[in-house]
Amino acid sequence: MRKVDDALEILRELNVPRKQQNERTALTLLALLSLKNNKPWKSAKKTLIRIHDIMIFIKNEYKKKYAENTRETIRRQSLHQLEKEVGIVERNSDDPTRPTNSPNTKWAVTKEALETIRSYGTKQWKKNVDNLMQKRGRSESSGWQRAKPAQGVIIDEKEYPLSPGKHNKLQIDIIGNFREIFCKDAEVLYFGDTAKKMLFLNEKKLKEIGLKITKHEILPDIVLLDNAKNRLYLIEAVTSHGPVSKKRQIELTEYFAKVGFKKIFVSAFPDFKEFKRHIDDIAWETEVWIAEMPEHMIHFNGDKFLKID
Repeated sequence: MRKVDDALEILRELNVPRKQQNERTALTLLALLSLKNNKPWKSAKKTLIRIHDIMIFIKNEYKKKYAENTRETIRRQSLHQLEKEVGIVERNSDDPTRPTNSPNTKWAVTKEALETIRSYGTKQWKKNVDNLMQKRGRSESSGWQRAKPAQGVIIDEKEYPLSPGKHNKLQIDIIGNFREIFCKDAEVLYFGDTAKKMLFLNEKKLKEIGLKITKHEILPDIVLLDNAKNRLYLIEAVTSHGPVSKKRQIELTEYFAKVGFKKIFVSAFPDFKEFKRHIDDIAWETEVWIAEMPEHMIHFNGDKFLKID
């Protein structure tokens, strides 16, 4: 259908990741815009819509039927990238307090993206795309990046800017998404930057829990403290090397031995592909978190969840 082809072209023009430049994501975008095949792009509108209703719209208007078990694929492999990587989609704008895993989660294109997409096919299209990219923080050499808030971490109303790169982007995801989902009340005690290793260090709090930092080389990429649950999260952000191996687990256990909190060891990866590269090195009794599937964890925990006689 012509409208699907146009949607694919829009995805390419907006520099959506290549894996998402497909029919499924194009149809998802059309559903988000409530745009039927016979309607012009200028009639696109912002629609708060659940994934279930996205699938119904696609079936009714574009005669493409997706099985119910495809919902997770649409969320993880289309909507997630449009939201997190490109920034043209937002979730739960009607109720930001709605739980992440709620079946009533609603998705919508952003106001800026809608205005741009409605100009597709006009003389203003290219100019509007350039303006949108500038607002979202795009550089010509590296493609889409997040808007300014995603270029740094805000702690106690102070922003700590991070230098560009995959590793720091993953650290932003950890402090933002991982912490929000799994340890919302945890304090950030430490994180570094690829250019400045000791970018943030809560020396006062570290001293309170019995730790004096002497060698930043020993520290994991991120340290979080959940006082209420008595947990210390020791997180490695893995983009090329450095998951929590057995050797690293022993090293961190010894370094934090005097800290009287339960240690939670986490290897964080940007995507499943990177995780698979390091799977043989990951220690048992540790956790794995993958940024492209933020609501889930992989537990390398042996018999923790099984009662073995």
